[in-house]
Amino acid sequence: MAVKITAVAKQLPQYSRDTKDILPLVEIWLSGQEERYRRKVLKIFENAAVDKRYSIMAPEEVFVNTSFEEKNDIYIRESIKLAEKSLNKVLKKANLKPTDIDYIITVSCTGIMIPSLDAYLINNLKMKQDIVRLPVTEMGCAAGVSGIIYAKNFLKANPNKRAVIVAVEAPTATFQLEDFSMVNAVSAAIFGDGCASVILSSYENEKGPEIKDEAMYHFFDAEKMMGFKLRNTGLQMILDQAVPQTIADHFPNIIHPFLEKNQLTIQDIDHLIFHPGGKKIVQTVEDLFGSLGKNIDDTKDVLKLYGNMSSATVLYVLERFMDKNLPKGDKGIMLSFGPGFSAQRVLLEW
Repeated sequence: MAVKITAVAKQLPQYSRDTKDILPLVEIWLSGQEERYRRKVLKIFENAAVDKRYSIMAPEEVFVNTSFEEKNDIYIRESIKLAEKSLNKVLKKANLKPTDIDYIITVSCTGIMIPSLDAYLINNLKMKQDIVRLPVTEMGCAAGVSGIIYAKNFLKANPNKRAVIVAVEAPTATFQLEDFSMVNAVSAAIFGDGCASVILSSYENEKGPEIKDEAMYHFFDAEKMMGFKLRNTGLQMILDQAVPQTIADHFPNIIHPFLEKNQLTIQDIDHLIFHPGGKKIVQTVEDLFGSLGKNIDDTKDVLKLYGNMSSATVLYVLERFMDKNLPKGDKGIMLSFGPGFSAQRVLLEW
């Protein structure tokens, strides 16, 4: 029984700003710091390969000394709005009603919400009262692909059902005003806010790329490379500078055995749907794929236009491929990395 991805829809927050227009705010934030460090941070913003980003709050609000409670309240309020708009949009794309969905997975790691986001969506859209819920909260950038894997396995076991994944992230709500570490500066330079929804189906007559296989790959002894530390001031980013090299070291084991299991090589893959974690990670993966004659142009474009929106970002890349009306038989591989440290892979065939 085939499980297919039938529709993807992104939803952008109301605020946006070009990177060049954020630099004056960054300069004010850095005003008490040593000149050399200030110049270095501004260069990081200028060279991050992110031209524009969107946010759930005005850029000026990001640089205000508000409490964790105040920022998290904004995260809750705006995440519900974004998720509802995105879910309505993807349902319209698929020509479905809210009650046509049997399984809902909500994904977010940039705030805390109990009850989880799915509870609000079920109530606001009057979805099925027996809908199956799964909130995914602690898998970071990998969780968009993780949600697709969980949905696929549910649908594989349940014919004639539909699932939706709603990923909403607001990294701006995690910015640490009093933290002048390089990690905080780098994460502020590469991250943006966003939301996306994906519908999967196990109905035979519905169209879209089929999920042929999926797998997770876990790096040993790398738990401290990426994540958040919960502090009184909020969620403080953890991002080890060794992440790109670690990905490069493991890359052959992540890609080739997964394809070999499906009697494929990288030459058989037509489309690379890769999560743009940041400029260095993109360059690392581009070098690895480039040597194999492949490109990740759509991944680079998404990073440039929106920044890294954690779990939602790879779904923005997926939407671009879904909108291309690709030929039957084309194959694609989705790939994302996240805390754990782990890699998530999905093989698609149009």
